[in-house]
Amino acid sequence: MRHVLKAAALAILSLSAPAWADECKGRNLFDTMPADKKAQIDEAVRDVPFREGLLYRASKGDRQITLVGTYHFGDDRHAAMVQRLQPVIADAAALYVEAGPREEARLTEALKSDPGLMVDADGPTLPERLSPDEWERLSQAMSDRGSPAVITSRLRPWYVSMMLGISPCMLDAMAQSGGKTGGLDHLLVHQAQQQEKPIHALEPWDTIFDLYSDLSPAQEVDMIRAALPSAAHADDYAVTLTDAYFSGDVWRIWEFGRFDAYDNSGLPKSEVDAQMALAQDRLMDSRNRKWIEVLTTGAENAKADGKGIVAAFGALHLPGKAGVLNLLQEQGYDIQRLDG
Repeated sequence: MRHVLKAAALAILSLSAPAWADECKGRNLFDTMPADKKAQIDEAVRDVPFREGLLYRASKGDRQITLVGTYHFGDDRHAAMVQRLQPVIADAAALYVEAGPREEARLTEALKSDPGLMVDADGPTLPERLSPDEWERLSQAMSDRGSPAVITSRLRPWYVSMMLGISPCMLDAMAQSGGKTGGLDHLLVHQAQQQEKPIHALEPWDTIFDLYSDLSPAQEVDMIRAALPSAAHADDYAVTLTDAYFSGDVWRIWEFGRFDAYDNSGLPKSEVDAQMALAQDRLMDSRNRKWIEVLTTGAENAKADGKGIVAAFGALHLPGKAGVLNLLQEQGYDIQRLDG
């Protein structure tokens, strides 16, 4: 159980690894995707606001926010963005991230002291909630990720679905790193600490648990079903999505997942769309709306010293009608892409 909780703490805190392990290699699935499928994804992303780009500036009078979309795993390619943002952080009043060092410490302690956050000791087990074939596939996939079947059977579905999206070798790298992370978020936090800049969290430390607290039993199980097809090909998925990230093709990452689920999840298209809508609302849109007040208040406070702020968070929070950039634009901010 301690091994699972340790892996959980590392995954929930940052989904980061200090580097790709040598065996964590796959292929970019866009390279072998049929032309008609690429065309469908192109159409799906075409009208999404701010669908491309990782680095932006939002300005409103003398209020200024530099926003960077991050990728939570370690990668040598982060170095260029870190170098570019060093002087920006040096000039800023503060750095804002999803979870700062204090929030991560509180989350780590909660996971150590309360296994019930991820283990359901009283309800029906996952073998009882899934078909025999689904349970066999799930137990093997989770065994590959260090969780024996007897433990997996009692894990909460939201955590299981999250773990299925991470390749086993990356989990090994996380565990072996002892919590030392290399995702862009953490690299920028390190820069802010070196420059003695305040670091503020965009949301409370326990947000991850609230996101899934009111799902129905059916919604919980469907989360696992939607995640299962990719579990055996997690390295390919990681390469595909990482390459899209570093090319700045942000929303294509999201639509890739949708169309892959259409083909491989076994769920009806309508159910895939419902799952995607639920995930987008819980993981991105609802959180984005809460972050806007934090960001605009931070920019307002910083202007008194003639400074701006820097905000670093997962890249999928940038685009879309309910994305951070569009919401700031609706607040009267002028949005300028800096990496185009």
